[in-house]
Amino acid sequence: MTGGANDVPLALRAVLFDMDGTLVDTEPYWIEAEYALVEAFGGTWTDAHAHALVGNALLTSAEYIREHANVDLDPPEIVERMLDHVVLAAEAHLPWRPGALALLAEVRARGVACGLVTMSYTRLADAVVAGLPPGTFSTVVTGDQVLDGKPHPEAYLTAAVRLGAPPDRCVAIEDSPTGIASAEAAGCVVVAIPHAVPIDPADSRVIVESLTELSVDTLDALVRARLLR
Repeated sequence: MTGGANDVPLALRAVLFDMDGTLVDTEPYWIEAEYALVEAFGGTWTDAHAHALVGNALLTSAEYIREHANVDLDPPEIVERMLDHVVLAAEAHLPWRPGALALLAEVRARGVACGLVTMSYTRLADAVVAGLPPGTFSTVVTGDQVLDGKPHPEAYLTAAVRLGAPPDRCVAIEDSPTGIASAEAAGCVVVAIPHAVPIDPADSRVIVESLTELSVDTLDALVRARLLR
């Protein structure tokens, strides 16, 4: 693994990226899908409802929609209908967040393991990964691969195990309180980038405004600081 400016080996072993809202601005696609589905069943939806679902496991969101918007479908069918909408939109246009492509390229160039940890299902993750150079991610953990979705730590722990990286040597980059809770529970170093919903400050996370503020060296410094505690 390539070191930093002084060729010191990196303490950072892996960078674990959330997808929706962190790497790609797909949250508007999900909100569009929710409005369309609810309206098709004669219900009423609001942005407050939509923001309550950011970062959730998809089945959890589907249960919320069924309960609050009287959508008379089983949760798995609600998920699949919303995925149809979002995948189609993503295949037409991937709205990358500022700095996403540059940071992914730097992580890969520096030889740091890179994982995608998302509660979206495999078919949407595949559409996003297809827009990147081959080998960008060493592992992809999706919501349909885990028993317990975020905020449970299973997804982040799964990624760390697959990459052979101790969680305290992994930096998780997230945009939602639910995802942050998952990564923190897994023991990862957490960088939060608020986007669709606010994130409260806490000693357990670093909050930045954009991926453009991050580099392999800044992430490595965060891991080193954690290890010194």
